[in-house]
Amino acid sequence: MCGRTACTLAPDELRRACSYRNRRGRRRQPRWRDGDADKYQTSYNKSPQSLSPVLLSQRHFDNDAPVDEFVLASMRWGLVPAWFKENDPRKMQFSTSNCRVETILVKKSYKNPLNKGQRCVILADGFYEWKTQDKGKQPFFIYFPQTLETREDQDQPMTSASNEENLEPVCEWTGWKLLTMAGLFDCWTPPGGGEPLYTFSIITVSASPNLQSIHNRMPAILDGEEEVRKWLDFGEVRPIDALKLLQPKDVLAFHPVSSLVNNSRNNSAECLQPVDNSKKEPKRTASNKMMMSWLTSSTPCKRKEPNADVKKEETKAQYKSARALQGANKKRRTNPT
Repeated sequence: MCGRTACTLAPDELRRACSYRNRRGRRRQPRWRDGDADKYQTSYNKSPQSLSPVLLSQRHFDNDAPVDEFVLASMRWGLVPAWFKENDPRKMQFSTSNCRVETILVKKSYKNPLNKGQRCVILADGFYEWKTQDKGKQPFFIYFPQTLETREDQDQPMTSASNEENLEPVCEWTGWKLLTMAGLFDCWTPPGGGEPLYTFSIITVSASPNLQSIHNRMPAILDGEEEVRKWLDFGEVRPIDALKLLQPKDVLAFHPVSSLVNNSRNNSAECLQPVDNSKKEPKRTASNKMMMSWLTSSTPCKRKEPNADVKKEETKAQYKSARALQGANKKRRTNPT
């Protein structure tokens, strides 16, 4: 399952981190849906009911937009079906933060959005999962393996999806590789009228071999740009074919973290820092080294604070100790605007 995530990239960093290629092979950078960049809040400890960044087809908001043009949006975690009749979505009697792929074609809450092409990709640094042990539960942070290798198309210019005609080049993202999880979304409008509410559910599958010792379920991971494109391109890829992408994938890295993450009110870099429970020197894998470089980097970067209410001194300490997703290289980068 997936009940907690972390997403610490600033809005402009998210745009660069989830660039994509359209059907014509042109690399694009998605824009934020109007106003949604301001709604998005970074967090080391996101839980259901909070807003998370998702990637989806622009066609869902603009009937004239190409299906393969993608946009970023802030949506609430926990799908509220369009047919829900109560005035308050909090009155729902069932949980929709996760959707099992095995029952996606059976349950009305998920079957309807799937058939309408309402597929999305939930973006995160990684997710947390708890392993049951004799002395309680040990939390783990799970994410894509990180490397220092540059991308093959690093020197090819990109264009903003909202401004392609100007062919404005943008910098290639060389920071943290975002986890891309398959999901479904729906749009609910209060029966008495009001602002539409966009919500999503993360699809889960059986755990991959390397995660089975932690939990028997995992998010449906979309591994690579082509899988992301196929999942989002509901005009070209039928639902039955899109579902074939959702298989257990043995592609994730993980490490144990502090029990601090158990409380969703705790929102600091400590939540995802590796801990050594064996009291011995841990094995330094490539991903672990990049994680530590990311957490200790002093590269300056403008980003939203994870919690606007924390004290100034605590905020500075967190900000200095955790460069969540700045990448491991120490080259100076242009700050996001």
